[in-house]
Formats: sequence, structure tokens, C-alpha cells
Amino acid sequence: MITLLIADDHPLYRDALKGALNLSFTDLNILETNDVNSTVSTLQENEVDLLLLDLHMPGSSDLFGFLHIQKQFSDLPIAVISGTEDASLISKIIALGAIGFIPKTASASSINEAISTMLEGDVWLPESVRLKIKDVDKNFSKLAEDVASLTPSQYKVLCYMKDGLLNKQIGYNLGIAEATVKAHVTVIFRKLGINNRTQGVLIATGLQLEPPVNEY
Repeated sequence: MITLLIADDHPLYRDALKGALNLSFTDLNILETNDVNSTVSTLQENEVDLLLLDLHMPGSSDLFGFLHIQKQFSDLPIAVISGTEDASLISKIIALGAIGFIPKTASASSINEAISTMLEGDVWLPESVRLKIKDVDKNFSKLAEDVASLTPSQYKVLCYMKDGLLNKQIGYNLGIAEATVKAHVTVIFRKLGINNRTQGVLIATGLQLEPPVNEY
């Protein structure tokens, strides 16, 4: 029995994806989650063969959810599912080790082909994306690994720094004291090996980081 986890906060899409998979697979155990925290908990409690991860769900935005989960489950094959086919973003997730990318517009036959390919250990991309994949700067993976070491709170602070917010404004947005923000900034500098906010902004901008979607 193969265990597959669908992590997506849209129940209708999860149902559609399960329906597509059930057309071709009879030996799948399909688990479902709808945010980053429940995804991590489910992965801790189950032996999962493949994770299908939506980049935009509570607790995540763009790369953070992927990096956060990959950091904790380094041997887990992760495929990204998304409503956008941004070649730049797809290039980055593949460079970071994703085993595939499935657009939410993919047909049932394409989804089944993708799952079969990835379960065999091969990378799968739709034809519309393959020729658009670009080389990623060699420093990108190192920066992404450093960002993955941040806690969710530290990550949010870094994103707000990128947007030019002062510590007081960040504290207001996150509902924490300014002193706590300063403490987060100090740890961020240490983990990223930087000395000032400008360097942090450059890293966050280069990785196209955005604050995680709010939790339920």
C-alpha cells in the first residue's frame, strides 16, 4: 500500500485530486491536510511515500512551507501543486529538490502520469513547463537552506523587514512586543550570517519571500 498526502486548503480540489487518482490506482492510502501545522503532524505520525504540497495555504506562502517541511523531512519526496505556472518559482523548487510540479489545471491522465513517475523516483513536469525551466543561481540553495532554519515567527519578521516595516510596525502586525521583534531580528542575523537589515532584505527579495497565509 502506497501512502500519499495531499496538503491543500481547498477541499473541492482535494476531492477532485482524489477522484483522479482513484481512477488509476487501487493501492493508494490517501491522507489529507489543510495547513502547514497539520501537514507536519501527519508526516510525524505516518510513513508517507509522496507529499503533494500546495504552496499557498495557512502557515505558508510560496517557498516557506516547502522549505519548512523539507528541513524536517529531508528524505520525503515532495511535489508541488499550484494554480500558477510561474517558471521562475518552478525552477527554484526543482533546484531545491522537489520531485515534481503539478498545475491545478492538469487533466486526470496527466495527474496519474505524474504520480506514477514520481513514485518511481523520477522528476515530473508538464510539457508546458519543461522548456521554461531556468538555471538557478548557485547561491540560491544556500540562502534557502539558511532561511529554512528560521522559525515561522522569525520568517514572518524577515518578510516584514523586506517590506520596509520598522520593528514597532512589525510588532503591531504580529501582535508581539517590539522587544520580541528585536530579539527575532538578532537571531535572524545570526542564522543568515548577516550584519544588517539591508542584507536581510536582499536575501528575502532574492528568494521572493512573502509572509505566510494566516492560520485558521
